[in-house]
Amino acid sequence: MSVLPRRVALVAGPVLAVLLATSVAADPGAVHHAGGTFVDATGATVGWVTLTEDRHGDVHVNAHVKGLSPGLHGIHIHAVGACGPTFAAAGGHYNPLGHQHGLENLAGVRAGDLPNLTVNEDGVGHLAARTDRITISAGSATLFDADGSAFIIHANTDDQVTDTGPSGPGGSGARIACAVVAADR
Repeated sequence: MSVLPRRVALVAGPVLAVLLATSVAADPGAVHHAGGTFVDATGATVGWVTLTEDRHGDVHVNAHVKGLSPGLHGIHIHAVGACGPTFAAAGGHYNPLGHQHGLENLAGVRAGDLPNLTVNEDGVGHLAARTDRITISAGSATLFDADGSAFIIHANTDDQVTDTGPSGPGGSGARIACAVVAADR
């Protein structure tokens, strides 16, 4: 029996392991991360948001805030990655496909629509949601288009149906906190 095949196997094993690890790391379906810091109108930090795009293309949104009034608050992804003092710089809801507003709107759902943020009696709020309407990787619905994106928390509950109105989409009212989305490096 020759020793050569055994030596080849000893060298080929580690080389194969490196090649497999490299191909997994270069996988276009790899997990992507992004996030932002929520600030209020005074510029004080009131929380954070993290985004994780899984290998199936779903984006997991996790938000945590403190110091807000108890109850339900509309929270949306907005079209521009800027906050400014009144948060108007964030533009309208992120809507690359031109749909109407509201998770329960039968005419369609905007890419930036999310469930309401629940804030408890201590002013602490959490949101854990999943969406397939946006990406943080490359694509037609990426949050990292030419002008970026931001998350906005509103003063009132989003009714998840109304497209327009005096209190904005969903009746969610004034913008009270903003977080510009940035890619994790």
